[in-house]
Amino acid sequence: MPALETQFAELFGAPPEFVVRAPGRVNLIGEHTDYNEGFVFPAALDFEVRMAGSRRPDRQVRAFALNEGVGSPSTTFSLDSLAKSSDAGWSNYMRSVAAALHRDGHVLCGMNVVVYGTVPIGSGLSSSAAMEMASSLAFESASGFQLDPVKRALLGQQAEWDPAFVGVKCGIMDQFISSLGRRAHALFIDTRTLGYEAVPLPESGVALLIANTNVKHELAGDDSAYNARRAECEQAVELLRPALPEIQALRDVSVEQFETHKDMLPDVVRKRARHVVTEDARVLESVAALKAGDVARFGELMNASHNSLRDDYEVSCRELDVMVDAARAVDGVLGSRMTGAGFGGCTVSLVREEAVESFRSEVGAEYRRQTGIEPTFYVCRASDGASRIK
Repeated sequence: MPALETQFAELFGAPPEFVVRAPGRVNLIGEHTDYNEGFVFPAALDFEVRMAGSRRPDRQVRAFALNEGVGSPSTTFSLDSLAKSSDAGWSNYMRSVAAALHRDGHVLCGMNVVVYGTVPIGSGLSSSAAMEMASSLAFESASGFQLDPVKRALLGQQAEWDPAFVGVKCGIMDQFISSLGRRAHALFIDTRTLGYEAVPLPESGVALLIANTNVKHELAGDDSAYNARRAECEQAVELLRPALPEIQALRDVSVEQFETHKDMLPDVVRKRARHVVTEDARVLESVAALKAGDVARFGELMNASHNSLRDDYEVSCRELDVMVDAARAVDGVLGSRMTGAGFGGCTVSLVREEAVESFRSEVGAEYRRQTGIEPTFYVCRASDGASRIK
């Protein structure tokens, strides 16, 4: 990571007044359940977005991105006339966070800020939530107030929803884990109540290995597949309500109830609902398995999750399936699944420690053979959520 404070001083002539960070995340299990008010089980990563900044005396934000390939590396915008940028797309997350903070009644100061991220963009490891949580902390630091971490996550979700800037109707998981992550733990989150519990991850014996397909997905836009899936889930709730009048979201439908009433749903909507209902059940069982030290069962549930995402929710792709199949063929891999919204990005695998190197070698060779793409592998370490460094 570049020396942000040095870069800031070179650009603005003085050291920054604050440095903040916010992590990306890997979701261990519980995919596409969060916007159905269900259960998720992510961990914050040691990939992160950092921002170094100082308060300005006016209402201007001058921002510089040190990452390459993100469009224009510099942008300036006024907090009094927030509008979407077409050439510095990375800054739209900052702009949208500023708009959400304004709507919540906070008076913001202008700032100079330098941004650098290590979360692989388009990988499904939630670089967007890391940007939103770091942006919020930067505005808070410049403007002299501090949000509760849950409130920060909720405003970040609002920012991502805002069609004026991003327009992805995401659930709360990504912002929540980026804000509230805990080192060496995954976070079980009830996305309806926002109740959460830190669950220790195994300290030895197994590793969580992320494999990046290096195929990027694009979720933004009203016609995106992500938003289409959300609409199909909402349709399922409406169609099931005559038989189950108390339900508000698919989270309220048990596996048994779904099996009883699934014929009320058209084929595609039935498949979408089946994934969400069974995935919620898998999350609850996964948390219990890890608490009991049953990592083998957790691996089986990861496998079942991917199969459901591939066959029922249809958000996998050939590259993800090749990566998962190659991983499952390696001796010592307990489970493997896509992670994130899908259509590219990453897989996460539960791997016995002695099999990590053979995983890299064998999965890498098979993935290259079948796709012609060079994958990237990371051993996952759960990190703390968003924080001020300076």
